[in-house]
Amino acid sequence: MNTVAIIDYGMGNLHSARKAVEHVAPDARVLVTDNADQIREADRVILPGVGAIRDCMAEMQRLGVDELVREVSVDRPFLGICVGMQALMSRSEENGGVDCINLFDSQVRFFGENLVENGERLKVPHMGWNQVWQTVDHPLWHDIDDGDRFYFVHSYYVESAGNDAIAGRTHYGVDLAAAVARDNIFAVQFHPEKSARAGLQLLKNFTNWSGKS
Repeated sequence: MNTVAIIDYGMGNLHSARKAVEHVAPDARVLVTDNADQIREADRVILPGVGAIRDCMAEMQRLGVDELVREVSVDRPFLGICVGMQALMSRSEENGGVDCINLFDSQVRFFGENLVENGERLKVPHMGWNQVWQTVDHPLWHDIDDGDRFYFVHSYYVESAGNDAIAGRTHYGVDLAAAVARDNIFAVQFHPEKSARAGLQLLKNFTNWSGKS
């Protein structure tokens, strides 16, 4: 049986993520767990995240989740969601600077207090539906139209410029990475579990993905 482990470190949309995965993969065993052995034994792993990156990283380090992520992200399909994506970067400038897990050599930036486009001040956090443009051909984009809309909630973003791991981009005052990918790792800034058909399709693709691009 295909087992999907959603890492529980106390921060993330655990219930909605589990329900969404169960909906698209009814034959899968979906675990929300902080048990390292269960996570190691899973066929696929999801790292969710909401809130402040300093709090997320502090809990990950306290529980040893950061090292566990480094371990299990090597050899099976691995999906990061929202702050779970940001945590995979090298560093965030939130709270004066926070070191992250460093699976991707990218910085997490603040939108700023005065984010303006076409003379209009944009609200921060960025909250709502935005189009995502696919920048690579990837199995997780299967049956998802280029430019489909996904739901975002965030005040910080991963840079798109010079980002060789970018798999999808969106625009909110600045161009930003909506998704990054490398080998068996895929991570998204948006919430697929809140993104209607396109988001559910991405989760379905993940549960069917071999981990090869």
